[in-house]
Amino acid sequence: MKIILISLDTLRASRLSSYGYTKRTSPHIDQIARDGVLFEQAYAADIPTEVAHTGVFTGKIGLTTGAVSHGSDLTQLPKSVEWLPNILRSAGFTTAAVDNMYQLKEWFARGYNYYINSVGGNRWIDGSTVNKLALPWIDQHKDESFFLFLHYWDAHTPYLPPESYIPEFYDSAKDPFDPRNKSMEPAYNHSAYPFFKHHHYDLVGEVTDSDYYDALYDAEIRYLDDRLKELDDHLAKLGIQEDTLLVLFGDHGESLTEHDIYWDHCGLYEPTVHVPVIIRWPGRMPEGRRASGLVQQVDLLPTLLEAIRKEAPSGIDLSKLNDPAGLDGRSLWQTIDGASEGTHETVFLSECAWQAARGIRTDRYKFIRTYDAGPFTRPPRELYDLSVDPEEKKNLADSEPALAEAFELELEEWVQRKLHGRQDPMVVQLEERGLPFRRRIEQILAGAGMTWDEWKSNPDRAKFDEAANKHSHSK
Repeated sequence: MKIILISLDTLRASRLSSYGYTKRTSPHIDQIARDGVLFEQAYAADIPTEVAHTGVFTGKIGLTTGAVSHGSDLTQLPKSVEWLPNILRSAGFTTAAVDNMYQLKEWFARGYNYYINSVGGNRWIDGSTVNKLALPWIDQHKDESFFLFLHYWDAHTPYLPPESYIPEFYDSAKDPFDPRNKSMEPAYNHSAYPFFKHHHYDLVGEVTDSDYYDALYDAEIRYLDDRLKELDDHLAKLGIQEDTLLVLFGDHGESLTEHDIYWDHCGLYEPTVHVPVIIRWPGRMPEGRRASGLVQQVDLLPTLLEAIRKEAPSGIDLSKLNDPAGLDGRSLWQTIDGASEGTHETVFLSECAWQAARGIRTDRYKFIRTYDAGPFTRPPRELYDLSVDPEEKKNLADSEPALAEAFELELEEWVQRKLHGRQDPMVVQLEERGLPFRRRIEQILAGAGMTWDEWKSNPDRAKFDEAANKHSHSK
């Protein structure tokens, strides 16, 4: 038995044609969905990358593990917390990863016989790099029962797809650098600009057309799709495709200007928390099934363990594959087999990076409680009726106060139940360190001789650019 778990970093569900997008970004992913099961309402309970993946590999949400913040030196994951690669290795699987999250936290390398670090000379990792490392490893271990984790970053900023992929998504008659186009001004004048200038805008160029950035994102997805086809074709060539349980998931999505978020993944809005989850296992599950109920990423761990118990592969010790205690995730197998449409009636949401907020997603409503808005302007409470307002544009918190208060009480009671008397790690983070991404902006501003308060009160892009250029030339 082979298991390949694939993280499609920063992949927004609604940008795939299998999830309703009209452009041809994902022909091979769509084919995988037709050959397997697609979960229409899959959610990232914790965002962004660090906490999302910790949930996937533990089957537990951030309030259970204590990992609620991305990039914080306060966050630790005790070795006593059961970890999917450890579980599988102890049962007899050969475990491997092509990944670079070890650069974030040490626990992402736990449990692997082979941890192949894909980190390179810059923060942008091309999917072809992942395949160049993964395919030879698969060749060498094709006759074993293995678990392989692959982490593709192509849809993450900075968007730098091969030039040949861009024309399909951007009108060739347009000039993305036309100075008469002012659609990029809101992004360039945003309080988070210093961070994105350094990590994104300077790498792409003086773009003036915001549509061009959207096109670059689409082109990155299309390029990623080709890399997945390359991987899948290799499995077929080796004759192991039919024996491989393939799982695709997005760790979080991406906002493309919605809610004052410019090509980034914060905010508990649908563009960021609604993610693709697609599973294919030839001959063992239905083909072309679309499950419509709510599921979340932490459901993947118990789903994989149940799959192995179902298959009972030779040489694997099934006694080592009982579900860990205290899981928040629930196996997707009843949903896969059609006995249910989802695993949860409610998904609780959390973030603590650019801003600190928690939320509730039901089949109809989204409620968001913001505790620290960071560089954004947010009301303390947001309530959306997604049945009539899927883009979350009309905040009902003031016009429906009783409903908003009921959701807030439900959220508070849920937090207290999960904490079991422990300190709230989000409160600890905010009181002892503040928002991790605010600290990143502060470091960049300090290099330009500015403070956070000065920048927030007057985010003068020209002044920052001049100061930053002087600082870089003085090095």
